[in-house]
Amino acid sequence: MAGLNPLLAGLTGHCPHCGKGPLFAGFLKVAPACSVCNYDLSKADSGDGPAVFVILIGGFFVAFADLYTEITLHPPIWVHLVVFLPLTILVCGGLLRPMKGIMLAAQFMNKASESRHDS
Repeated sequence: MAGLNPLLAGLTGHCPHCGKGPLFAGFLKVAPACSVCNYDLSKADSGDGPAVFVILIGGFFVAFADLYTEITLHPPIWVHLVVFLPLTILVCGGLLRPMKGIMLAAQFMNKASESRHDS
């Protein structure tokens, strides 16, 4: 674990502790524990952070491409719908899992946890 970069492991969907086991049990569902090092992943919760970053990053690139296409080519509206709506879905869907992996790895790297003050 000496040379392991947790953020790179999270980006590739691997355990931030050992870098070998899978971080996810499904597309976005976090595995309860690492199958290699048995590291507890059940308390991992990235919240809405990955979705916000995906919307900002993916939305910027797709909106820029759409605006550039409109200014230079002036295509009909159906071209925008046929090209840029699926592009938005593909870009955002493709960025969501790596972004969630990075956010979860950052939590584990910084030993972040939710604090509860039950009465």
